[in-house]
Amino acid sequence: MIQFNTERNIILAARLMSILFTPFYLPLVGLMALFTFSYLGLMPWAYKLQVLTLVYVFTILLPTILIHIYRRYKGWTLIDLGYKERRVVPYVISILCYFFCVYLMDMLHIPHFMGTILSAALFIQVACALINVWWKISTHTAAIGGVAGALFVFGEFFGFNPVWWLCVVFILAGLLGTSRMILRQHTLAQVVTGFFVGVVCSIIGLIYL
Repeated sequence: MIQFNTERNIILAARLMSILFTPFYLPLVGLMALFTFSYLGLMPWAYKLQVLTLVYVFTILLPTILIHIYRRYKGWTLIDLGYKERRVVPYVISILCYFFCVYLMDMLHIPHFMGTILSAALFIQVACALINVWWKISTHTAAIGGVAGALFVFGEFFGFNPVWWLCVVFILAGLLGTSRMILRQHTLAQVVTGFFVGVVCSIIGLIYL
């Protein structure tokens, strides 16, 4: 009985980690970091709130609702949606939502560096979608890898030491990757590959896009 309760608590903790650190939070976290560590933090709170709300709607709320509707329409559980072949439409939904967010930010003349965060997140989504055609990859660890890459770039651009923040991100990445393996959604190779894909795509996206 004790062993059963322990295993159940571990699974519940793994599910909680997966929910709290869903891949959709990457752009929002990136913008919050930008407002914290750069001169953009001097902008009025009302403007920053408007930008964060726009990003929240198109990168978290809308994709989550649409993917949930699609999953219910298909009669799939969250575990069923984890199969590689069934992840194509959710990838397309999230990519389209991210694309429209980038487009709206450009139309509203939101500062370029804010837009690059969305472009980098979109780049990660596209890279994961393409890899998923041949091999399942962890978008959860790709997203946390994107945060690590963004911290590295912000440290170089804005002259602050990101070491302690990176340590926190690495610990969270380890916990998140372990959670995905406990839930049998990914292997160790898929988790590690996802993280490094996120780091590389984030750095390239923030510097060159």
